[in-house]
Amino acid sequence: MLRIHDARTGQAEPVPSGPLRIRVHGPAPRTHVVGDLLRRVAGRTRREVRLYCAGSSAPERDLDELNVRPPDLGAGASAELHVAEHGGEPPPAGAFLGVRPATGPGTVPDGLDPLSVRLAMLRVPYRDPLDLGGTVLPDADAELRRLRGLVAGWARSPGRPMHRAYADEATAALFDDLDVRGALAVLDRLAADPEVPDGAKLETFIHLDLLLALDLVRDIGR
Repeated sequence: MLRIHDARTGQAEPVPSGPLRIRVHGPAPRTHVVGDLLRRVAGRTRREVRLYCAGSSAPERDLDELNVRPPDLGAGASAELHVAEHGGEPPPAGAFLGVRPATGPGTVPDGLDPLSVRLAMLRVPYRDPLDLGGTVLPDADAELRRLRGLVAGWARSPGRPMHRAYADEATAALFDDLDVRGALAVLDRLAADPEVPDGAKLETFIHLDLLLALDLVRDIGR
């Protein structure tokens, strides 16, 4: 069951079952990145999920480079779940996921992959403050390159089905209040497990990257 921390109640709450409408408020890029992750994770339950943006919620930057899917067309005034900056005025109805804004550079430093920003934004819990300054983005870029290098290496091995137990554990972390840090820790354990064939590691990473949207397959064949 997908659970999120509802800023309205101050507790972890299950996301309502059935068709889900998500409404993202405000221009902060981290809010849109978290909303995108939420849409992807909720969609894993095979429910209908639609995401809308509030009328004044044009993002501060181009979100294509952060692999944020475009919002669905329509006003989406009614929603079961709202994603907005922490501390703002809560919506009149529906669950409220409060995201701390990210501070720091407004552009990606030269030489760094833009998706390092997405990784940096996601691996810190959305309710925690995030400063993208200092070594945060270079460290995220290095981690992204490391993961892509692993995937590219495994792609040269014979194909195998994904490892269901590791995949389920990582997905369960994401279902627990979008715990990306926990999901990445599961993938690190999988990468280091000598008992799992490289082909199974590859398929499991690809399966989870459909949710994380970090383009982990980018370096295959390079």
